Amino acid sequence: VQLQASGGGSVQAGGSLRLSCVASGGIYNINDMGWYRQVPGKQRELVAIITDTGSTNYADSVKGRFIISRGGAKGTVRLQMNSLRPDDTAVYYCTATTWRVSWGQGTLVTVSS
Repeated sequence: VQLQASGGGSVQAGGSLRLSCVASGGIYNINDMGWYRQVPGKQRELVAIITDTGSTNYADSVKGRFIISRGGAKGTVRLQMNSLRPDDTAVYYCTATTWRVSWGQGTLVTVSS
């Protein structure tokens, strides 16, 4: 499975961004899809995950602000990010789980105060 993420950019604190990720190749074998993020010098951390049945799980730091959803087409996942804070600044990666976890190339989100 190959993943292509888009939608990153720069925004002021309190603003919103929406990330999208489209999978190709073997998409009918995808179970969970998710988003992780990484700040330079820190470990990559889970932001949100959604199963193929629509169950979701969020990091405590983003609960109530971020919404993960899957698109109408299988193999599409979005992350609506609201009330962004400077500590949300990171490279965001989408993932898709089949028999293994596939990673997208990452998209940079920068939130300024």
